[in-house]
Amino acid sequence: MSSGFVDKAVITVRAGRGGDGAVSFHREKFVAAGGPDGGDGGKGGDVILLVDGHMSTLMDFRYKRKFTAADGENGQNKRCTGKDGASLTIRVPRGTLVRDKATGGIIADMSGDEPFVIARGGRGGWGNQHFATPTRQVPRFAKPGMPGESRELVLELKLLADVGLVGFPNVGKSTLLASVSRARPKIADYHFTTLTPNLGVVYVDEGASFVLADIPGIIQGASLGAGLGHDFLRHIDRCRLLIHVVDVSGSEGRDPVEDFQTINRELAAYSPALAGRPQLVAANKCDLLSGSQEALERLRAYVTAEGYELFEISAATTAGTRELMGRAAALLATLPPIVVYEPDYVPPAPDLGSPEELDIYRADEAWVAEGPWMDRLVSTVNFSDYESRMYFDRMLRDHGVYQRMEDMGIQDGDTISICGMDFIYKP
Repeated sequence: MSSGFVDKAVITVRAGRGGDGAVSFHREKFVAAGGPDGGDGGKGGDVILLVDGHMSTLMDFRYKRKFTAADGENGQNKRCTGKDGASLTIRVPRGTLVRDKATGGIIADMSGDEPFVIARGGRGGWGNQHFATPTRQVPRFAKPGMPGESRELVLELKLLADVGLVGFPNVGKSTLLASVSRARPKIADYHFTTLTPNLGVVYVDEGASFVLADIPGIIQGASLGAGLGHDFLRHIDRCRLLIHVVDVSGSEGRDPVEDFQTINRELAAYSPALAGRPQLVAANKCDLLSGSQEALERLRAYVTAEGYELFEISAATTAGTRELMGRAAALLATLPPIVVYEPDYVPPAPDLGSPEELDIYRADEAWVAEGPWMDRLVSTVNFSDYESRMYFDRMLRDHGVYQRMEDMGIQDGDTISICGMDFIYKP
């Protein structure tokens, strides 16, 4: 693969952590019992993906692979909330598939112009202003900020082209692209001149145009990694129509029917859906045919029997190319739009922790118990219902939460603070 073209990259993104809540008390002359006024921490910055129409490869991710958004600032006194962390925008080429590295699931198809939040920033922690109650008027604790989401991603570029040119090396695909569009690919008389996919816009008529892609390096065994085809077959996944370019001049000493069969076998081996796409057959280099047209007629007979349309062209002289492009435009008008991949990534179940992992500590006059397991338990309890409250009390007792507190010295009548609610401990 050419060093200037990168179409696959692995990156790590991490959203910003939320800022910690502040522990602060209002102190002002002539103001009695000002109370707690610690502000909340700011939200961590998100990591956002955005399509950049001027990018054509993933080259920017070859050396920079870790992307981190800014953390939220901590809360301040006077109930001042910390500043939210700045979000980080990562620009990608249009047509980039975003996959989860661990599962391979598609998270997003960056084919439109809408930004996509790939990692959300953590919430800011509450300041001590939220924890004042009639029985605890001087809370000397606050909540820390939550960590931001972190992901390891695979970026995979699949070009957005309506029509893909396929065929053996040196059959004239690049010449055809140059003759029908303003694209200027490198053209030379040797195999694998084209090392990267090239795109060009073909203008057929007023208001009628389409994007044409020259896909290099497909040879026998391409689907297994031979040649360059294994690297670039993915770029015709989205193409609605294929133009199969076949050299009928005999200049390469190959049989055009065998060439046609070989390329179609490679397409089928890579993707049966791709092999089933509509195809137009371009019999190229007809200007180089000597007196015998036996090879051309054999190809015509074969592809016609297979249900394909054949066009005699010369990409070098442009003979027949206008008719070929006109037919391609007419077919495209009847075909479904370019494929946009639907996300199929299923996020893993959140780590809810266990009772043993709860963080239990003494904060001022209250005992605090916090952690994912406790958050999940509280979300299932209706505290206005007696039976539900008894269930909550039983769960804390059965899972050893009270026992841990007793081992740490909790006494009858002490206050227990859980998720911002206060309870009186009764052994």
